[in-house]
Amino acid sequence: MAGRRLTPDEGLQLLESHDLAALAEAADAVAVQRHPEPYRTYNIDRNINYTNICTSGCRFCAFSRLPGHPEGYVLPCDELERKIAETIRLGGDQILLQGGLHPDLGLDWYEQLLQGIRKRFPQVHVHGFSPPEIDHLAGISGLPIGEVLRRLRDAGLGSLPGGGAEILVDRVRRLVSPAKVSAERWLEVCREWHALGGRGSATMMFAHLETLAERVEHLEKLRHLQDQTGGFTAFIPWTFQPGHTALAHLPKAGALEYLKTLATSRLYLDNFANVQASWVTQGLKIGQLALRFGANDMGSLMIEENVVAAAGTRFRTTEEALRRAISQAGYLPRRRNVFYALQEP
Repeated sequence: MAGRRLTPDEGLQLLESHDLAALAEAADAVAVQRHPEPYRTYNIDRNINYTNICTSGCRFCAFSRLPGHPEGYVLPCDELERKIAETIRLGGDQILLQGGLHPDLGLDWYEQLLQGIRKRFPQVHVHGFSPPEIDHLAGISGLPIGEVLRRLRDAGLGSLPGGGAEILVDRVRRLVSPAKVSAERWLEVCREWHALGGRGSATMMFAHLETLAERVEHLEKLRHLQDQTGGFTAFIPWTFQPGHTALAHLPKAGALEYLKTLATSRLYLDNFANVQASWVTQGLKIGQLALRFGANDMGSLMIEENVVAAAGTRFRTTEEALRRAISQAGYLPRRRNVFYALQEP
């Protein structure tokens, strides 16, 4: 609260603490220092999964399908356009475009996809392709990460989502996603994107097979990269949803663990301007409470969401309810874009 940077040992002490009230007070105070304005923000977008075919085989995922599976798909162009047009009608001006690590879709396919969206919907911002997808494209194309990112940017990619981070510790990644990009490679994709002048978010999916110390190691790596590049717009932590996954035997973390980790994240990530609540995994009431545990943003209305829903977690809301939740937390609700610029009075 005094502005001194926390050490990893101190971060671990926070996660080990059971004094939830003190954590909330500190995280809220730091959030207010960073955001003294009387409002808290949200946005309207849609998660469009262009394919669920994926070779990664992540043990925490209930959404993906292996190549050749009868439930595998690549979204037809007309269906993609229908989803974007509906998003615009509902007030959105951006999409989150992500999919699996498809073995047969080359870089030119992605370029044509982005070019088609830009031509048909020039007003729509594409927040797309997580670092594992970028690394996968670099691998199958034989091109450096920076070249892949440059070509996607030139084709219409606007910003980079922080998906696929899980826990940025290779011990954990070998257990939950052994075929996916390493921790350093995930960070390198973000580093290269930031070097091109790009911006993007960072995430953490926690409460599965990691230790508390490894959660702090994840935060430390993000903080270090942000010191170097300043390219992260926001941090979004959420709890692992075990339903229908290969890790379904693990207990589902509740609000206590979520709020404690959220508050610690706000205190530890002193160089991140924005911390986002995760009502999609915790429900709107806990999302509202998160605004007093260090979050300054309620995330997206999320017109469509498939990955968390595949694990059996299906929280839905309306823009009216989202705005009301922010108001009841004591703030004015304000819409913003992906770069956190306000969009309406």
